Amino acid sequence: MDLTTFERSLEDARPPEGLSKPLQALWQEAKGAWDEAHDLAQADKGPEGAWVHAYLHRVEGDLRNAGYWYRRAGHPESKEALRNEWRAIAKALLAGS
Repeated sequence: MDLTTFERSLEDARPPEGLSKPLQALWQEAKGAWDEAHDLAQADKGPEGAWVHAYLHRVEGDLRNAGYWYRRAGHPESKEALRNEWRAIAKALLAGS
């Protein structure tokens, strides 16, 4: 799946089948379901889950917690607009799936 298809899927009621938990989390956050997105990101113990987890805490405004999760993910703290970061993470995760 490419980024355009992933973004188009936001018009649907449910995420596409077969997405990793971090991608499901991004999908849920984009749909306004932050708590569900957080649960999904937290359930993935790898660096991808940590990266999405960092982004979610940045969305929440908890930059200290976000910084912790960026370090766990091995990514620098983002200063990009949230939408741009969402797209960059989604594109990277989709490329790796």
